[in-house]
Amino acid sequence: MPFPQLGSAYIIYQDKVKSSGSEQKIVIEEKLALLNISLPTPPRPAGSYVPVVRTGNLVFVSGQIPVRDGKVEFHGKVPTNISIEVAQQAAKLCIINVLAQLKAELGTLDKISRIVRVSGFVNSAQDFVEQPKIINAASDLLFEIFGKKGKHSRIAVGVASLPLNSTVEIDLVAEVS
Repeated sequence: MPFPQLGSAYIIYQDKVKSSGSEQKIVIEEKLALLNISLPTPPRPAGSYVPVVRTGNLVFVSGQIPVRDGKVEFHGKVPTNISIEVAQQAAKLCIINVLAQLKAELGTLDKISRIVRVSGFVNSAQDFVEQPKIINAASDLLFEIFGKKGKHSRIAVGVASLPLNSTVEIDLVAEVS
């Protein structure tokens, strides 16, 4: 079943936008506010690359790690140093940083017509095989924010290490109008 365990915030959003029997358009930033998410200043690249590339109607966001206020917030391997539940929080923070990069590039997240692909990398112990559980948190958050536009293809893989010993790294491809 795709995108299990949707939170109640999306349902609250649906109730809020109904007005006189018809739905009003609400901007993505308002959905983020309903979820108590504020987008940070996008993290600066940690190497020789650009954070976002736009070609045609596709936008590619370089890998984002769980950085908050300029520091990596989640370090280490799952499950050796960090639990699955905490790693899920790291994945959500990666998506928040992805969205910050997209907003900086596009000016508004309302230009996003579809999340196309998410690639999730989990800093994993050699015998750990539950990477999809961690990246599900990122996928679920995208669905909560974007609704059906947030459904996407995905990979979730375990890796021996990640930059700055971060727990998760996520990149994303979006279609824009």
